[in-house]
Parts: sequence; C-alpha cells; structure tokens
Amino acid sequence: MLDPGENIDLPPIPSKRYFTIGEVSELCAVKPHVLRYWEQEFPQLKPVKRRGNRRYYQRHEVQLIRQIRTLLYVDGFTISGARNKLDHDSEVDGKPLVSDYRTEIVSDLIREIDEIVSILKD
Repeated sequence: MLDPGENIDLPPIPSKRYFTIGEVSELCAVKPHVLRYWEQEFPQLKPVKRRGNRRYYQRHEVQLIRQIRTLLYVDGFTISGARNKLDHDSEVDGKPLVSDYRTEIVSDLIREIDEIVSILKD
C-alpha cells in the first residue's frame, strides 16, 4: 500500500458501478480501517451496505475519498477542517451545488451505451 503522506498520482478509477472496500483502499491509498472511520466523520460518505455489512462504494464516493485524503494528508487539514471545507464547497449562498459526479456518471453511461451499440452492430 502507498504511504498516505506522499503526494502521488493515484491509479485511474475503473468504470464500474460499485467498488469493494479493498478496491477503494488500493485506488485511494488509504487503509480499510481509515475508510470505515471516515464514514463516521464525513456525512457525505455513505457506501451501500449489503449482506454481512459489506460495503460497496460508488464512483462519486471514491472521488470524495480522494478529495478527503488530499485535504488531510497533503493540505494538512484536520478532520473537522476537512469536513467544514467539504460542507462549504458543496454550497453557494446556502444552496447545494449540482455535483460534478452526476455529469461524470452520465458520461460513463453514454460511453457504455455507445460500446453496447457498437457490439450489437458487429
């Protein structure tokens, strides 16, 4: 696993719908117990829980974890400071911003549909 203090280029996030905690741990260079702790500290981070309390993270949550990691390990924020920064950045004049992850999800879906159409044409 990578040192969380290093300012590194993380691997690209695969185009999947759900990621296990192990996959997210590798994609974000953060240990699984840290991810579980962050779920308690950051209300925006809510992975889907299935049988046996297994966590499944969506792409936008992986991106959020990377943002939290940067705030804490690179920018030097405290947990409270990072939480406040994320809360502040998600609103303008008290109104929630439309999240970029929605645009990315739509782009991913369009790409997947295009791939399916090209497969069906062959």
